[in-house]
Amino acid sequence: RRVLASPFGRGGRFSRQVLRMAREDLIEVQGTVTHIHAGGLYTVKGGNQMEFTARLCGRMRTNRIRVVLGDRVTVGVSPYDPSHGLITFRAR
Repeated sequence: RRVLASPFGRGGRFSRQVLRMAREDLIEVQGTVTHIHAGGLYTVKGGNQMEFTARLCGRMRTNRIRVVLGDRVTVGVSPYDPSHGLITFRAR
């Protein structure tokens, strides 16, 4: 997330804007969950032997889709910070 100062000055309703990436901008990587951390974080080992720290995307949280150790998942990785990502799909 990037936080930008508002052109409207200090304080008020428009004091801070949070810019987020669109889902189309993410790079999709297949991987396997290797470790589950507290707070909903997962360590995922990708197909190219890279490890990502990932969390569940909002759609998976609202539908209460569970991810357990050893699951194959699809991770959307940001091109700006390739060590973090969003788990967008759990394979059966």
